[in-house]
Amino acid sequence: MLGTLRKMRSHLDENNVVQYQLPVGEELLNLNPLIGSQLTLTHTGKILCCNCGKKTKKSYSQGHCYVCMQKLASCDMCIMKPETCHFAAGTCREPSWGEANCFVPHYVYLSNTSGIKVGITRHTQLPTRWIDQGATQGLPIFKVETRLLSGLVETALAELIADKTNWRAMLKGNADDIDLKAQAASLVPQIAARLTEISAEHGEFAVTALDEEIQTINYPVTTFPSKISSHNFDKNPEVSGILLGIKGQYLIFDTGVINMRKFGSYEISVSL
Repeated sequence: MLGTLRKMRSHLDENNVVQYQLPVGEELLNLNPLIGSQLTLTHTGKILCCNCGKKTKKSYSQGHCYVCMQKLASCDMCIMKPETCHFAAGTCREPSWGEANCFVPHYVYLSNTSGIKVGITRHTQLPTRWIDQGATQGLPIFKVETRLLSGLVETALAELIADKTNWRAMLKGNADDIDLKAQAASLVPQIAARLTEISAEHGEFAVTALDEEIQTINYPVTTFPSKISSHNFDKNPEVSGILLGIKGQYLIFDTGVINMRKFGSYEISVSL
């Protein structure tokens, strides 16, 4: 197989085990059956922008050339920090894209990656968002009307708990189970004043509290590494070894780990 990389696709099977596919150009490589086998990924030296297709010396914002990174709304800083949304100021790079992607329902959730954390995602991206982070548990706790609102609620909770994953700890094993519902019951009252402010400014139904069940997620990993060593196509074009498992967007080899999302738009060849 030869083609440009995209982030791994994933879904949960009937046993809540993640099934992974790696997009390589127009083809999809089923990864779960390859665990325990030799796998080699070789970067050809080409990086082709995932938006315009032009060759670029460096990948920006997970697969874009510099020009596209500068002009696309999906690459703006407000995507990483939605509480800084500037649509109302009339400065959105692509207003139609913003309307379609930011003015839709979002979830604020708790998850268990390397420990408890808070996060946000569009209403269509659960449980995919949790899988991409390597979470073993997830629980949506609020549904909000826009991406801006999700950021406002998230930042309030982030004053109490982490909003980032310790990826090294996540790859060394699964964190102990957490009663996310009990955590939510403890955390939400602590931001009650901020929620009241948000509702007063944005409307009574801007933020809706949820009562959902905890989603459990199992990853196809036979052996977790005791020490994390990272592969990097920019330093060594060949990544090769026995595939020991997959968690989040990481392939775990006996020779080290690699974050496939980081190398979106890199052209690679695959050999088994």
